[in-house]
Amino acid sequence: MNEQSCSFHNEEELRDGQGEQVSTEYSASYNKDKSVLAFRGIPISELKNHGILQALTTEANGWKPPVVSAEVVRSQEEWEAVDTIQPETGSLANSEQPGQLISFTEALQHFQTMDLSSLKKRIQPTIRRTGLAALRHYLFGPPKLHQGLREERDLVLTIAQCGLDSQDPVHGRVLQTIYKKLTGSKFDCALQGDHWEDLGFQGANPATDLRGAGFLALLHLLYLVMDSKTLLMAQEIFCLSRHHIQQFPFCLMSVNITRIAIQALREECLSRECNRQQKVIPVVNSFYAATFLHLAHVWRTQRKTILDAGFVLKDLEVLAKKSPRRLLKTLELYLARMSKGQASLLGAQKCYRPEVPPSKDLTFTGVCDLQPQSSEGWLI
Repeated sequence: MNEQSCSFHNEEELRDGQGEQVSTEYSASYNKDKSVLAFRGIPISELKNHGILQALTTEANGWKPPVVSAEVVRSQEEWEAVDTIQPETGSLANSEQPGQLISFTEALQHFQTMDLSSLKKRIQPTIRRTGLAALRHYLFGPPKLHQGLREERDLVLTIAQCGLDSQDPVHGRVLQTIYKKLTGSKFDCALQGDHWEDLGFQGANPATDLRGAGFLALLHLLYLVMDSKTLLMAQEIFCLSRHHIQQFPFCLMSVNITRIAIQALREECLSRECNRQQKVIPVVNSFYAATFLHLAHVWRTQRKTILDAGFVLKDLEVLAKKSPRRLLKTLELYLARMSKGQASLLGAQKCYRPEVPPSKDLTFTGVCDLQPQSSEGWLI
């Protein structure tokens, strides 16, 4: 009984001591709360006038971090060494850590190191001519490509036989780079989706629009946007393609120009320039860019619309094969003037970026699809 009484009194005294301590802390807390209530409703920008931010900073400066044990430090280092999980190729968009851009040279080296022997068997390096056509080409046609350049030519034509493989990381990076450079986005996007229609592909999957040009069409676009000399030109043509009246599918038009470049190479229209420069790939790239520039100039100055696409491409093919040197010289002069701020494809025209992509009802005639008697265009 005495033990219980003693215990009871001790507990009572303990509670009294705690009560006094709690009461003191509550009173101090209440006084602080009253001072905080005085600042409620004051904008953050005005707090500096009341000295509260300085007070918080002063208190923080006196704070010292607790001592961290060696075991905790080691565990933290091990955690930071864990690799970041990467999304599967072609599956995820808008990653917080976007993939690196890829240069034209790196993408080209990817194909140079691949085994393309099975595709190389399918190429036809030159056009077969018979009869008078062969005689006329022999007497008046362009010179033959030098023997030492034929392997490089065959590589270009073989790449044109390659399709888009969404499982190949390099293919994915090429697409991502084209998208980012044209749109200004800093984030990755899905390799299939409606956003590709905004760039001028016919559907959600760019692979379906590459027939007749293969992966070479994407390499040409990559060259156009990754070369510092042609990037501004590419962006201006892209702006023109989104004009509210003169709009056209940018990437589909580019694919058709790659087809023209392939035909010009096979018909030996570029052999003279390749022999002069002792290169094939740079000449084909420049020819592609020069042809695209000429098309954009005609499109803008002659106020062409999507209904004129097939006829414009047909005339462009004839001119490009007949006067490749002229187109290349025009490109050279244009880029030189553009670097000095003296040339612009659009001039004072506004760069139109509609909120919605071009209408899907618009039809586009490719260079390979136009018939002599045709009056209507069809999607390529």
